[in-house]
Amino acid sequence: MSDAMINVLYFAWMREHTGTTSEQIPLPDGAKTVGDLMPLLMARSAGHALALKNMAAVRVAVNRSYGDLKTAVAAGDEIAFFPPVTGG
Repeated sequence: MSDAMINVLYFAWMREHTGTTSEQIPLPDGAKTVGDLMPLLMARSAGHALALKNMAAVRVAVNRSYGDLKTAVAAGDEIAFFPPVTGG
């Protein structure tokens, strides 16, 4: 692990599973994309694993811009995970 930090945000039912709205974690050495972060995030707790296991039901934003598992990440970034927004 490096000293570089990222801020991870969780919204809606993802917040309920993870037990937190946000957490600041070290950016793993060699992590270049959101997908590279997934094993680390899922290993944080059973709730994290549950919240992140079906990425087809999860949206990602990096620094408030929509992305996906291939989106690049760097120290200081904000990575947000949230369910798709629906309206009526």
